[in-house]
Amino acid sequence: MFRPSDLEFMRSRDRILANLETIYRETFERAKEASDERRMAELDNAYMRDQLMLEILLDIRDLFAVAPAAKAGSTALEKLEALRRLAKK
Repeated sequence: MFRPSDLEFMRSRDRILANLETIYRETFERAKEASDERRMAELDNAYMRDQLMLEILLDIRDLFAVAPAAKAGSTALEKLEALRRLAKK
């Protein structure tokens, strides 16, 4: 179960994205030194894809961090079932 004190231990968005950039930058520099333009292009594309996916996951994490707790007995499945019933009307 998530507790507000857990926020203290979560890495910041900037730190996570900086780590991703560092990993790709080091690999990119090795490809550049080897004059491997194909690998450099692959790394550029992979970095953009991974950055986007990571930002989406971080957005989801941030939403869960501030979302109110569910009422007792109100599970995600129960909420989905209620939405399904509403959609059928």
